[in-house]
Amino acid sequence: MTTLEHDLTKAETSGRTGGAETRRVTLPLAPSLERRRLQSYLMLVVLDGLAITVGFLFTAYIYLGDIAGDGITEQWAMLLPVYWTAALSLKAYAIGSLTSLRTSQKRALMALIAALTFTLFVAFFAKSSEQYSRVTTGFGVVTTAALLIWVRALVQPLIRLRCGATAENVLVFDDGGMPVRVPHAWHIDTREHRLAPHRQDPHMLDRLGMFMANMDRVLVTCPPERRMDWAQVFKGSNICGEIVEPEVTTLGVLGARRGHNYGSLVVSTGPLGLRSRVAKRLMDLAVAGGALLFLAPLLALVALLIKLEDAGPVFFLQQRQGRNNRLFWIYKFRSMRVEQLDAAGVRSASKDDDRITRIGRFIRRTSIDELPQLLNVLKGDMSIVGPRPHAIGSLAGSKRFWDVDPRYLLRHSLKPGLTGLAQIRGLRGATDSEQDLSDRLQADLEYLDGWTVWRDLRIIAATITVLVHDRAF
Repeated sequence: MTTLEHDLTKAETSGRTGGAETRRVTLPLAPSLERRRLQSYLMLVVLDGLAITVGFLFTAYIYLGDIAGDGITEQWAMLLPVYWTAALSLKAYAIGSLTSLRTSQKRALMALIAALTFTLFVAFFAKSSEQYSRVTTGFGVVTTAALLIWVRALVQPLIRLRCGATAENVLVFDDGGMPVRVPHAWHIDTREHRLAPHRQDPHMLDRLGMFMANMDRVLVTCPPERRMDWAQVFKGSNICGEIVEPEVTTLGVLGARRGHNYGSLVVSTGPLGLRSRVAKRLMDLAVAGGALLFLAPLLALVALLIKLEDAGPVFFLQQRQGRNNRLFWIYKFRSMRVEQLDAAGVRSASKDDDRITRIGRFIRRTSIDELPQLLNVLKGDMSIVGPRPHAIGSLAGSKRFWDVDPRYLLRHSLKPGLTGLAQIRGLRGATDSEQDLSDRLQADLEYLDGWTVWRDLRIIAATITVLVHDRAF
């Protein structure tokens, strides 16, 4: 432990009132957490091994009276190292598992499932799976899963006590740049402590090194002209150094990339990876195909009623903007009189709209007019769940949608949906004001932030409860 004193002599403080000033800062600012993290990882490794051992061997002993029968010992001996390997790959022994109990338990269970799948796969092709008891394996997995959840919950308070809330030491140097506050971090004002990135001053570099001792991450916020100096100091300090750049937030930067003689900022990657897109597409095909078969009698009846009312076309086609900002033709049952159709969508339908036919009023009220969009889903223009596609001439108040909020185009990074998060929250119908669009857009952006199959299924289930609503006219 070092106490650093800043003795400002009269010569150093010329132009200031008063004589010498003394400021004391105890260094290092924090103890090293690297060893504590390693100890915590080792503790989790041992406890996971005990959980698997107890889960399989003890369960076999209770059920069979010994652990030698039904190949349980061989299964345990294979499962344990495979589990540890899977746990390392799935980051069950990483900082995220130290700071979040939910993440820790989730990754441990995923590693158990991966290990069990692998061992059963090997046993099947080795033609040794018949020696494994289904009962002991089943009970062993359930018991092990429960023990993994329990032991990780048991040691989480100890890990938090040893490693802190973030399990990292973070230091922020304020060198006159954009104000930044990082939770659980040390914040140092460089002007108060007379620090500067003087690369030619060994004594200054030594002082900076004392402040950065035991830090896992160091950030600096400074004017543009001092960024290169700080970058060089960080590169020579064996530290994870970061320079705060306001444009990162403004542009929504996701990362950086270096190429041959150039550097670039990554501002978009698409919200879904290949596997997620495949899973979403398969779900769309299954739901849309099944719904069309089930609803075929209803669709035929509605088409007949529309035709009988005024002998006009059954479907209404309108251009809308979809994924990648591409235009496509959306299908709807026609609900307005032929001579008053609004292909551009400039005028939103109102409650007592005189353009709507009798059958049109009913199918709009019950959302039946949207069902032909199942064909758009099968074609690949749309998805079952996603941001609703808007007519290109739609207005929010007196403004076009993209003029209300520059983030509007972000919703086009996914296929538009038959239903969405905004719809189940009641954010649908005419956009009479800019706030109507802002509320809807916020829900759409929330949906883009982390897609899962289960959330889509919840939205589909919730849609059933809002098919009939007071905003449908």
